[in-house]
Amino acid sequence: MKKHIFISAVMTLAFVSASAQRMTLRDCMEYAVENSTKIKIRQAENRNDQINRREAILSAFTPSVGGDVYAYYNFGRSINPETNTYFSTTSFTNGYSVSAGMYIFNGFKAIDNLKITSTAKSMGINEEQQLKDQICLATMEAFYNVVYYSELTDILNSQIKTAQKSLELVQNQNRLGQKGYADIVQAEAELADRQYQAITVQNELNDAYITLKDIMFWPIQDSLAIDFDVDNANPIYSHTDDPDDIMEAAKNTLPSMLIAEGAMKNAKLELHSAKWSRLPSLTFNCGWSSSYYTYTDVPGYHTIPFDEQFKNNSGEYIQLSLSIPIFDRFSRHHDVMRKKNAYAIAEAQYSQRTREVEAEVLRAISDRDGASAAMTQALNRESVQEQAFQLNTKRHEQGLISSIEYQTAVDNYLNAKAERLYAVLTLIIKQKVVNYYKGVSYLEQE
Repeated sequence: MKKHIFISAVMTLAFVSASAQRMTLRDCMEYAVENSTKIKIRQAENRNDQINRREAILSAFTPSVGGDVYAYYNFGRSINPETNTYFSTTSFTNGYSVSAGMYIFNGFKAIDNLKITSTAKSMGINEEQQLKDQICLATMEAFYNVVYYSELTDILNSQIKTAQKSLELVQNQNRLGQKGYADIVQAEAELADRQYQAITVQNELNDAYITLKDIMFWPIQDSLAIDFDVDNANPIYSHTDDPDDIMEAAKNTLPSMLIAEGAMKNAKLELHSAKWSRLPSLTFNCGWSSSYYTYTDVPGYHTIPFDEQFKNNSGEYIQLSLSIPIFDRFSRHHDVMRKKNAYAIAEAQYSQRTREVEAEVLRAISDRDGASAAMTQALNRESVQEQAFQLNTKRHEQGLISSIEYQTAVDNYLNAKAERLYAVLTLIIKQKVVNYYKGVSYLEQE
């Protein structure tokens, strides 16, 4: 979230309709997740993972079955099946066959594939959740940016009114001879500064709304109104959080950790499959076939009826086939070496991700605690500056301080309110990040 120490007032965005439905942070995150093209792509890939898993199950436990039917005419010389001599004729042949086969043993490749596809499916689900978390975090930051600039709008609008009243007071005092023309110019300059700063906030608020709409896939031209009450925001958290407990929860629940763990498991399974592929494989096949044929222009030849030929020509077979790899230019050996390297890489990546998560957890806790301390100080500073502002306002109305001194008091008060607002919203975000590492997704925190 962008930090602005000194910002001025701005009018409410013109394109945010008063009648538009107001959306909470949860509404915005749900809308962003539902309409994200990245999520839709990942969900399609997850469906492919499900298909791959189903295919692996069928490959492991069911045979492949095929059927064949053919028919052809033969013109020219043929062999007479009764006399086994050549003769010229036209023949018609029709054949039928059904066969089935499956691996009895192929180095547990089918089982390993089943496990790999199952892990890949889980990884796909975790990748989808990771995308959802990333989108929710980006939506949350953009949402609080809008809240920040919207609240500054209200704060600085009141200061514009104060500057206008101050100008009117100085003008009245000038008419009474209590203030000079220079004081009027100073008051007008102060009001002009506030109005100029209003334009800056207007631009920032416009940009914040556009960013939020873009992340949410909200129609850019449509109005969007958010619902958030800063006054009731209460970023309270437990000061007794144990970093070790949060680290353990993060390692067991973070999608990035589960993805890294799944990649390591699959690399190990692929290495196992590559090692067993060097053993012989055993397959079982069986089948049935039959045929029908007839000749024309053969003196004395009588075609046997179809049903009789179909029965007489039918045959069955069963087959066990043992395939023994002898020499394949060391391709299997090289494949094992590659799989070993892939497994070593996956282990290193998992270890690296573990260290990164530990650092992220400690950093998140440190950021949250720092934000909490900053918020406490910002609240105290705002209270003091508010008292000073009210006191200096009375003194300015009585002509006891100059316009420059009064403007300094106003600036300090605005800075304090902006710092307090920024500190509160920052602590809210930091606490949500810590909760995320505890295993609570951003959508579940609303």
